[in-house]
Amino acid sequence: MTDELYYQIALTMINGVGGILSRQLLSSFGDAQSIFKEKKQTLGRVPGIGATLAEEIKRPEVLERAEREIEFIEKAHIQPLTPSDELYPKRLGECADSPLVLYYKGNADLNAKHILSIVGTRHITPYGQELTEKFIEELSGLFPDTLIVSGLAYGVDVMAHKCALKQQMATVGILAHGLDRIYPPVHRSTAIEMLEQGGLLTDFPSGTEPERANFLKRNRIIAGLSDATIVVESASKGGSLVTADLAFNYNREVYAFPGRLNDRYSAGCNQLIHKKKAEIITSVADIVDDLGWTQSSPAPTYRQAELFEEVSPEVRKVVDCLLQVKELHINQMAKQTGMSVQELSNILFELEMDGRIRTLPGDMYSLT
Repeated sequence: MTDELYYQIALTMINGVGGILSRQLLSSFGDAQSIFKEKKQTLGRVPGIGATLAEEIKRPEVLERAEREIEFIEKAHIQPLTPSDELYPKRLGECADSPLVLYYKGNADLNAKHILSIVGTRHITPYGQELTEKFIEELSGLFPDTLIVSGLAYGVDVMAHKCALKQQMATVGILAHGLDRIYPPVHRSTAIEMLEQGGLLTDFPSGTEPERANFLKRNRIIAGLSDATIVVESASKGGSLVTADLAFNYNREVYAFPGRLNDRYSAGCNQLIHKKKAEIITSVADIVDDLGWTQSSPAPTYRQAELFEEVSPEVRKVVDCLLQVKELHINQMAKQTGMSVQELSNILFELEMDGRIRTLPGDMYSLT
């Protein structure tokens, strides 16, 4: 453990000094150790610091807390990560408010080629469960190296982690507290599995309680760590919408599964889509082109091609779309084929009458 790391950890222990002010101090004095050795009056002249924060920096309790934290992470075999470390997540490092120190325990690559954050309501419905299960199952077939990131909370979060574990995919939980506890405790067994197939990550030191404000703070890590954030289900207000907003402001892709207008836990997703803060997602295929991902497994087998050999060019476009994925929303189909929803409705009706496709809830379609 280097002296500089000790002082970097101490810098995160100062009340009122977050990631942005920490970087301002580092820019002014060169390194963390120099900050703590500087005179109070000089510290107070740094823009944004002032006399009050300068007093906080010079309090002896700050360095004492850092010493205790180092003892804890060494005993618990936790890996501290700073922006200069090769293992520090580079995507997160691009964000202005990225943490100065992260605490990590696990074996997943935080700079994996493909990383997705999957979030949503704590009150997941059967619809949300099915969406999460099917999406991650499909993802595991096409991009098995994808790292799944979420927050280990009730509902969509833990469902995403469990589905990833089931499909033998790496998954990392972003915690709103230190690594000396698991919250909620009922997810402890899942968290232990994740240590063997992913990991746990936080910017909070040990002793931090899982307070509400901390969950909102940790959302910036969920949003900043990944290539894209996917919202499965959400009410009109909720933490997953905060994560989506953060990802949007970080210029990351945001996707949302659409739902029926009168479904409470689809209201937030529909709202994101309506405000153009999220693209509609119905399958893995919807994100591939946007993210520039290259398929890392064999292309899916084209099913039932012989049934569609003698069809019009318009029908062929629709069939080709449905051959690529298990299910597709009519709006996404319109985007891919260049046809209007009305034209598609007529073609889909004919195909359904012929027994070649089936209609699913929420204007979704699939081949029979």
